[in-house]
Amino acid sequence: MKSRMYPGKTLGALLIVLLLMPLGHALMILMEHFLEPTTLHYSAFFMGLVGLAITIWGIFVKGDTKQTCLGITGAMLFWTGWVEFLLAYYAQRYGVHCDLVGNGVVETVSRYVNGVAVDHSFTINGTPLEDFSRGELKEIRGSRPEYLIMPATFGMWIMTIFMYVFCTRTGCDFIRWIQNHCGIKQNVELRPMAYHPSVVVFMEWNIMMWGLYLLLMFCYDPVFLGSDHPVTYGIGAACLIFSGMILKKQLHIASWGRNLRMALANVIVFWSFVEVAARNGFFKEIWVDPMHHVVEMVGILALFVALIAGFWLYNVKDSNASDSDNSETE
Repeated sequence: MKSRMYPGKTLGALLIVLLLMPLGHALMILMEHFLEPTTLHYSAFFMGLVGLAITIWGIFVKGDTKQTCLGITGAMLFWTGWVEFLLAYYAQRYGVHCDLVGNGVVETVSRYVNGVAVDHSFTINGTPLEDFSRGELKEIRGSRPEYLIMPATFGMWIMTIFMYVFCTRTGCDFIRWIQNHCGIKQNVELRPMAYHPSVVVFMEWNIMMWGLYLLLMFCYDPVFLGSDHPVTYGIGAACLIFSGMILKKQLHIASWGRNLRMALANVIVFWSFVEVAARNGFFKEIWVDPMHHVVEMVGILALFVALIAGFWLYNVKDSNASDSDNSETE
């Protein structure tokens, strides 16, 4: 007998998480554009702190769906504030320059006062960086400086995954596959961690984003492969296929909370395909230049808000119906 499918619930969960990606990118760009450097750094640090606080709050609230929503919100703010912006801060402070898609010259000059770099100048082929529009930069620049230093954290990512693979009984299909096919499950006593959906989704977001960014940065590096290398295209295609496989499983999940958590994994894997496609010019990423795509970004935001409102109303109605059924049973 075939299990029941929930296409409406799956589509809603997917769209909510999927729209978070361009909105998160656009938020980061807008903060960089409108905030002074000092204000930006303090705001980004506060954003990460709020994200951590929201995740911790999610541990103590009641309800799987509420905990999942708080975990997703906290993870996004934490990643943006304490990972991406923190990498950007140190890349800027020490004058890490961007890379170029083709040939050219990138120069960075830092002026130090009492051992602290107080200002920097960046030029590409002799033209100051600020003279380029974001669209122009996208055409000539490979990766932003903060992403170029991210591969240096590869060892720390492996260290984190090492603990999950060899010590933890987890629901992650990827880690379970390794445990099942590498003799770990048969020879190691794996124990589950304390289960809090807020923490689960927080770790899922950060570890998956971290790991797939590392994968893409190694692929993009022309010393290893390069953006247009067949292996890079193959990895992008594999991510699209894996996303479809996750979707097939997600369609049979009835619980909103678990569906959202599966949607998170699905979207992060799918977004790696989007990154590879955009990197090779298959479409324009409007979220990296939101000031010139205001109508489109407002439309994405409006759709996101409408989905959140519909999700909340559906949950209230569903909870009331469950409470009424329980009362009649009693």
